[in-house]
Amino acid sequence: MENEPSPLKKVCIVCSKGSLEDVYAALVLTNGAVMEGMEAYLFFTFFGLDAITKKQMNHLRTATLGNPSLRMPGGVAFPSLLGFLPGVESGVSFMMKKRMDELDIPPVDEFLEMITAGGGKIYACKLAMDMFKLQKKDLWEGISGVLTVGEFYEKSGGSSTQIIFV
Repeated sequence: MENEPSPLKKVCIVCSKGSLEDVYAALVLTNGAVMEGMEAYLFFTFFGLDAITKKQMNHLRTATLGNPSLRMPGGVAFPSLLGFLPGVESGVSFMMKKRMDELDIPPVDEFLEMITAGGGKIYACKLAMDMFKLQKKDLWEGISGVLTVGEFYEKSGGSSTQIIFV
């Protein structure tokens, strides 16, 4: 008789990058887990903290340098070298946000509210906060707490848990 794997009951997602595309990948994955009835924890560390820092959270930008998957209208690969030119990153970010608005994708703060309203938990990394000299008052009010890496691992324990790094 075959052992059937136990269903996934908990996901712990780590977001360590602050670009628009990386933050939204983490938000979409976490929201999807919440909608599927899973226990979901989203842990922001290093530059990912921009997603929950009040001053930065709704001003994220698309990475234009070193992003081989970035495409221009018509599917043509975006020349990475253009990312060095003044205003290019802002223009690409504006186009991405406009497309997201057309698809009715909420801004970061609303996405976080949807996740927490559904029972998801949002955490900030203590070490990264210390490195960037951030305090809890600098963060979005709905965060569930500031954790050390060890505390995050304690929360992520269990045989039916998946840790995802974005």
